[in-house]
Amino acid sequence: MQTLNVGAGRTDQEYKAAEDEHRADLLAESRNNANYFFIAAVLAGIGCGLFLFRLNVLVSIGAYELLTIYGRETIRHNPLLLYAAGVLWAAILVGLGFAARKGYRWAFLAGVALYAGDMIALAITFSVFSIGVHGFFVLKWYQGQKALEDLKATKVSP
Repeated sequence: MQTLNVGAGRTDQEYKAAEDEHRADLLAESRNNANYFFIAAVLAGIGCGLFLFRLNVLVSIGAYELLTIYGRETIRHNPLLLYAAGVLWAAILVGLGFAARKGYRWAFLAGVALYAGDMIALAITFSVFSIGVHGFFVLKWYQGQKALEDLKATKVSP
């Protein structure tokens, strides 16, 4: 019976170089996935009308839509409330993006929780296409936190 030895035939230098390359790939993957926070912030601004036009077919925010439905009377008296909600949403995403780029796994998990909760609000407002866009961001942020988790595991292993 023959056993397979992973890394057999490689010198210590080659093994360490491969490990370093693997760590660099995981770090690059997590940073790439962190950039999706900034893309989501721009799309949130478009969905809220912060860029002087509003395109909410694919990039709607569930909490924003619920605010427009259930807070109609309040918004009529204070129209800047909608813009403030949009700015706050985008600012949270930008802040999470900077934290995720620094390597904080909690930022990815917070983004997943935020958008998963917002997907429920989108389901209430029947924004089917926006649920798909949210699902894409949730997937990317999950992959980002997974890359950071794997990176931490490779640093700990001997």
